[in-house]
Amino acid sequence: MAETSEDLTLPIALAEVAQVGFEWEWDEETDEARGCDFEPYQRFEAPEKTAWWFRLWTGNEEADGSEFRFFGAMGAGDYAGFWLVRPGAPITEQPVIYLGSEGERGVIARDLGDLLWLFAAGFGPLEAFTDPDGEAEPNEAFQSIAERHAPGRRRSAAEIVTAARTEFPNFSDLIDAMCR
Repeated sequence: MAETSEDLTLPIALAEVAQVGFEWEWDEETDEARGCDFEPYQRFEAPEKTAWWFRLWTGNEEADGSEFRFFGAMGAGDYAGFWLVRPGAPITEQPVIYLGSEGERGVIARDLGDLLWLFAAGFGPLEAFTDPDGEAEPNEAFQSIAERHAPGRRRSAAEIVTAARTEFPNFSDLIDAMCR
């Protein structure tokens, strides 16, 4: 049975993030990036597309990525999405994962609320994965979204990522088992 367009509709808070968008630029003089290289999709990636690239990424023709719902990508081919690991829980309560183009992978947020606060603190998925203790420039528009959709849940990026990794310590093992 094919999924309908409603099945690919982003949660309201994530759709608001996508509407605002992320700013990213490379400063040639300092050889440094500013902002977050992340492009949220307007809707979840179609399962057929996920299956296609996930098979390439894992080298496993039997893996289809159906346990994930991807909602954005980075310029280098990295992906961010929900990992559908909590049976019966809505997608907004599923953990958020990062898959890098070179095989990097990890859980970066316990749920959408935590992800919103990562964005509010100025972290994209890549930044949260690689350096959650790093400095980032808070984003007022994302702070407003986080305050509306996840009030009272503000924490540092490091606390959010640590809590996610602590709750799901075996995520990398799951991916290893899928790879050939």
